[in-house]
Amino acid sequence: QFPGGMLGDRFGPRKALTAIAVAWFVLTVVTALVPAAAPPALIVALLVTVRFGVGAVHAPIFPVQNTVFAQWFPPGGRALPLGLSSTALTLGFAAAAPLLAGLIVMFGWRGSFLVIAPLGLLVAVLWWWYGRDDPATHAAMTDAELAVIRGDGKPEDPEAEAPPESGSAGVPIPWKRVLLNRDVLFLMASYSCMNFVFYEVFNWFYLYLVEQRGFDPITAGWVTSSQWFAGAAGAALGGWLCDRLCRRLGLRWGSRLPIVVGLLICGALLAAGAMAEAPAVAVTLLALCFFFNQVTEGAYWASSISIGGRLAGSAGGVMNTGANLMGIANAMLVPWFAQGLGWTFAIASGALFAVAGAVFMLFVRADRSVDLT
Repeated sequence: QFPGGMLGDRFGPRKALTAIAVAWFVLTVVTALVPAAAPPALIVALLVTVRFGVGAVHAPIFPVQNTVFAQWFPPGGRALPLGLSSTALTLGFAAAAPLLAGLIVMFGWRGSFLVIAPLGLLVAVLWWWYGRDDPATHAAMTDAELAVIRGDGKPEDPEAEAPPESGSAGVPIPWKRVLLNRDVLFLMASYSCMNFVFYEVFNWFYLYLVEQRGFDPITAGWVTSSQWFAGAAGAALGGWLCDRLCRRLGLRWGSRLPIVVGLLICGALLAAGAMAEAPAVAVTLLALCFFFNQVTEGAYWASSISIGGRLAGSAGGVMNTGANLMGIANAMLVPWFAQGLGWTFAIASGALFAVAGAVFMLFVRADRSVDLT
């Protein structure tokens, strides 16, 4: 995450995202080519190594996209497009399970990898052809649009920083200043706590519905997908709301409010859903919980851009490093809680993290950037 964000800041998002897509294509093909006749231990070792590589090259996508939005959108106008990227992510999760299941039935698991791999190459070609690091160099850019992106000397938000200077790619990264910045670290702590709830849905919700709530596997699958659709709507709405608040209240409180309010509501709904006796009520409350969880996404990433400034990719990388470490913690803590204290506590425990995330966000100031002088 952090080295990947630095990659975007160092070489620019056009090169970085193209390289990521090509590497994903190659490693996805290699996954399908792992030999079937080898000893089981070797097969497992090869799969772990290849899939580790897939994770490593895939990880920088969100930090690197920070450098895109930093250049292409003005302060107070970034949370909606960032929220929409999270909307696409959650819709992808909702579609992946039935799509891949169908491909596996038709072509086998190896064939399914070979079918989806060319999508990475297609994305690489399209992005290299259409993407530009500097909006001014894009053939379709107009003077009026460029004036909006650069504020034209009249930012709507009096606290807003100027958009990062174009052409910063290639400048050495003062990574210690980003890694040790107070606002970056509090933002990482808050985002990590929010992601504890995200990973409860990602890792455990299906199993919880089947084992604890008594849903049959097919119904549980549809219910799980419904949560991803709720999250998609929440991410889009939250991004739009954050931008409006930033223009009215400034970056500090415009970025804070969607996160603090969203996490507090998310935590309350999560606890209520875990303790609800009726399965239908529980599912409804938990879907609403994930809706408010994702309301925070655009505000988090917009904050990382405002704080990171010219090094928005690196700041986003630090923030998302904490989020992914929380995914590892979630994978260990939830089953431990479920075994020792029951599923109700295991699911409701996310409410504590949601409240902690809201508290941490109160210490974050998105209206000041990392000092690079």
